Amino acid sequence: MNNHQIIINNWDELLNELYKNSWNEGLERYRSSFVFRGLNDASYDLQTSLMRLGGNYPALEKHIIRNFCKYAHGSLVEFDSIWNWLSLAQHHGLPTRMLDWTYSPLIAAHFATANLYKFNEDSAIWAVDYYELRNFLPKKLKKVLKDEGANVFTAKMLSKTVDSLEDFMNISDSNFLVFMEPPSIDQRITNQFALFSLMSDQSQTVDQWLVNHPNIWKKIIIKSHAKWEIRDKLDQANITERVLFPGLDGLGNWLKRVYTPKASWLKMIESKAA
Repeated sequence: MNNHQIIINNWDELLNELYKNSWNEGLERYRSSFVFRGLNDASYDLQTSLMRLGGNYPALEKHIIRNFCKYAHGSLVEFDSIWNWLSLAQHHGLPTRMLDWTYSPLIAAHFATANLYKFNEDSAIWAVDYYELRNFLPKKLKKVLKDEGANVFTAKMLSKTVDSLEDFMNISDSNFLVFMEPPSIDQRITNQFALFSLMSDQSQTVDQWLVNHPNIWKKIIIKSHAKWEIRDKLDQANITERVLFPGLDGLGNWLKRVYTPKASWLKMIESKAA
């Protein structure tokens, strides 16, 4: 078995793993150094929406972003920065090199267990140590974090060193991974405790990069038989679509899932398999 894969069979095992080694001696507080991404199918890789376009997607990226900036309303971004525009684009479903992550392990668990159609599949929560990730950044970016006394970038911090995707890709001869906190565009980003990842090479997935950096990540596999227990307990803890997607759409999706009888779910799975 892959040493980075941890198998979860119940709620207690999940909580223990998600909060494992979260004690920070320097702060004398329980503050995990991991960020998390939940996937409802453990077989999925960490592929971006840009990659899923297919074809020569690296060449398409600059055209997609240019046209988004051209047609989107300028007042929607805090200041004119590629990092603000990318955050806005990602938030509204445009294909980008970004991936959504969260500081909250339970919110990641929500996304790993929210899709009833995937309840017969194992799901996964990827966890990356963003403290240790700093060691693999280019020198210029390391200096920005050090000067700010920060562990993760904001759009303003990145703009101090790189103000274009081309500069970002060429700042180092080695490929690297960055986490960036987006501006609070709306309540959804705030409620999801969200941040984004960016690869310097848009053609490499995060998991491909992580393979060569084995000491900063783990993949938590939630077995399919454990999903009902975990999902129900997350609902009771109010980790739901109603909170994470404020508005009527989130409310409707939450009610639909919560009131779907288990027998109906079994019929859905059977019809899907047929």
